[in-house]
Amino acid sequence: MLADKTWEHAVILPLQERTHADSFLCQLFYTHAVQRHIIYLHSSLIDFQGRGLMFLGPSGIGKTTQAELWNKYRDALIINGDVVFVQEAEDTFLGWGTPWHGSSPYCENASVPVHAMIVLKQSSENSIRELTGFEKVTAVSTSVFYPRWLENGMELCLETLDHFLSRVPVYELSCRPDEDAVKLTEEAVFGSRL
Repeated sequence: MLADKTWEHAVILPLQERTHADSFLCQLFYTHAVQRHIIYLHSSLIDFQGRGLMFLGPSGIGKTTQAELWNKYRDALIINGDVVFVQEAEDTFLGWGTPWHGSSPYCENASVPVHAMIVLKQSSENSIRELTGFEKVTAVSTSVFYPRWLENGMELCLETLDHFLSRVPVYELSCRPDEDAVKLTEEAVFGSRL
């Protein structure tokens, strides 16, 4: 796609493959979303009793698996299994489901205030700890898609990410894919079981 600086006029060139349409539409959406304080993260998102948990990490680490465990053991709604847009609102950050969901089948048209982010690591033992300072930034920033094609996209994205990280806690969960990982996370993030 070729667009002028104001995005008033654009020419869309033919796509070589039909599967490229999803990527194209997502990037087109993100071009406008980032200018409205919305960032795009490679993560899964659940709604647990009106509070959002985002699971972050590289492909294959278990983001969708953790979301499914929360659905199975805590009746949480899986909003999206792979692509989450987070919007800075006046007093919160909203995680949004999208029609884009990668290899995950979950894509609800819903939103939830983000209560915490959980960065996943696979381990033979379950443990969780809250991240602070630079390790928090490092752990989350690798899951953010940066709109480098947009002239001021990086600055807009980083500004929203900075606000997000200053207001939402980040935990590192080293875990097995089991109910104990859910219980441990629930206790660390929400206190004793609700």
